[in-house]
Amino acid sequence: MTDQAPPLPVPGGTSLRGAVTVIAALLVLVALWLGRELVAPVALALVLVVIVHPIRHPLERRGWPRWAATTVVIAVAYLILAMLAALLVFAGVEFADLVVDVVDELQAAVASVASWLASVGLGDQLADATASALDPSALVDLAQGLGGWLLGFLTAAFFVLAYVIFMAADAARYRRAEAAFGAGIRPRLVRIRALNSSIRRYYVVNASFGAIVAVIDGLALWALGVPIPAVWAILAFVTNFIPNIGFVLGLIPPAVLAFVVGGVPLLLVVIAVYSVVNVVLQVLVQPKFVSDAVDLSLTLSFFSVVFWTFVIGPLGAILSIPLTLAAREALLGDGNGWLRWLSGNASVPAPAGATTGAAPPDAA
Repeated sequence: MTDQAPPLPVPGGTSLRGAVTVIAALLVLVALWLGRELVAPVALALVLVVIVHPIRHPLERRGWPRWAATTVVIAVAYLILAMLAALLVFAGVEFADLVVDVVDELQAAVASVASWLASVGLGDQLADATASALDPSALVDLAQGLGGWLLGFLTAAFFVLAYVIFMAADAARYRRAEAAFGAGIRPRLVRIRALNSSIRRYYVVNASFGAIVAVIDGLALWALGVPIPAVWAILAFVTNFIPNIGFVLGLIPPAVLAFVVGGVPLLLVVIAVYSVVNVVLQVLVQPKFVSDAVDLSLTLSFFSVVFWTFVIGPLGAILSIPLTLAAREALLGDGNGWLRWLSGNASVPAPAGATTGAAPPDAA
């Protein structure tokens, strides 16, 4: 018997597979972007079900039927949605009323800023750009467009309510996967449970610190006399779920309003208060608790906010971390330890035979 020659490598085979992978990824992203009005509610519903799913376990251990435990999970998810909707509607109505009341003061503040910029020789173009950025008509249009925004919000909420029912019912069935497919599927189930646990810890930590930041910021703004401090406290709570840039997004509106009602001194005080509170809690304390749940690099965390906001809209900023964690798990799985480590997963075990802490050999 003659030995068979090994198959010849196909020229460009690796490059072809890489090109196909890139094209497939681009097609998926285009599909997500085109269907973002449906994808965003699906992602929100999935995250809500992941957060409240553990409620069913103690109920079933107490003898509750599966349908009753599922009903409780759905009810708790609906309660969270109702609370968030109430906060957003309250903030929207209060903001609309405020814009109507302070339009004249805002116009005067814009005119003073533009004239000051021109007087210090920064040029008419910079003054015009600043004036257009603070144009009161934009705020008026935003306030008047709240009705359309609320209609879109209610439409998305309808889809979320429906998705929560379906996903909560399916979640009760997935726990029987090992019995159906055998022990070979156990590692995959372990990774899914670890991902769900990370998402829950991430939102619990962010909600806890967000509530603390919101209370402190709201009380500080109330003491300083900044109008509707409760709205800016809600904004601080919501933006705490946006990594890296959430602090800036939550600071800009109350800072601008502080400038309108109190001039530069009040503006500087608001910026100082926000900076102290948010730097101490969000930069020095919160990351120590979030790092165990997220395990993402700072660069990837920031990029995920921009990326998912572009793909599925504003809701992508709040869901960016869990979506990135899910995408990393789906794309990398147990393999590609180097890429997982590069993404910020410091717990990736080193390959067998690898040495740590050794200096690279000198080049010959």
